[in-house]
Amino acid sequence: MFKKISDTLVWMGRHFLGLLLVLIALALFLPKGDSVPSKRANLQIIELNGVILKPDKVLKEIQKAKEDDRIKGVLFKINSPGGGVAPSVEIAYALKELHEAKPVVAYAAGTMASGGYYAGIYADKIVANPGSIVGSIGVILESANLEGLMSKLGIKPQVIKEGTYKEAGTPLREWTPQERAELECLIRDGYEMFVSDVAKARRLDINDSSRFADAHIFSAQRAKAVGLVDEVATLSYAKRLTAQLAGVTSPVWKEKSPMERFFENLATQSLASVLGNIQAFKAEWKLQTH
Repeated sequence: MFKKISDTLVWMGRHFLGLLLVLIALALFLPKGDSVPSKRANLQIIELNGVILKPDKVLKEIQKAKEDDRIKGVLFKINSPGGGVAPSVEIAYALKELHEAKPVVAYAAGTMASGGYYAGIYADKIVANPGSIVGSIGVILESANLEGLMSKLGIKPQVIKEGTYKEAGTPLREWTPQERAELECLIRDGYEMFVSDVAKARRLDINDSSRFADAHIFSAQRAKAVGLVDEVATLSYAKRLTAQLAGVTSPVWKEKSPMERFFENLATQSLASVLGNIQAFKAEWKLQTH
């Protein structure tokens, strides 16, 4: 196991300079900026993939699309299980501003749940892939209680604090009733904001929120039945709908430059490689320990 790690590090050290030179060459010689089709583009796809933690890239794309008069409509393609409350809200409100400037269609490509759903609520229309998962409108806070384990290990925490609730949520001991109540209040505020925004954006009755919210996880058809999506269809339909709402009769979709596609593919492949190596390591470790 350690030999594999060592060999990997040695390989990276030997080839780092070569890899760096290749990347520099690509940066210099691959076309940059808009390709020729992008200069004539009148529609754009913006993607939101994975857990929502840092929204900067998506926010930047939304802002650029909003300011680009050539772009008449945007398809917001979502495949996300959610993430942090603040970044999800940030994207949702940015999309709301974009929607006020030009038509937006949100497309649930696989999973559009929790913060992933929140992010797309202000689109003019929401289309869900027939096999997608939608909903999970809820907020959660989790923490382990490590007090028993620490006691067995002979570890005693020491804390100096000011403020009754400064240690609320600590994993070092069981929460006091007052701390739990404080955290429940925090989570409730976040949940009520989430439900309120969904009800307003989707024109749903907030008094009937147990039907469409309450962390229900819906199939695409059930999501349509409760009003969380407008249509159940494929990506090609969502693209046609975007063009229709934008009043575009000859759609030309903005394409990313070869440089952007290269680095995105590189990042995706690298992540897949890392995850694959982790799984292989787990399997090997499991075999060695049996």
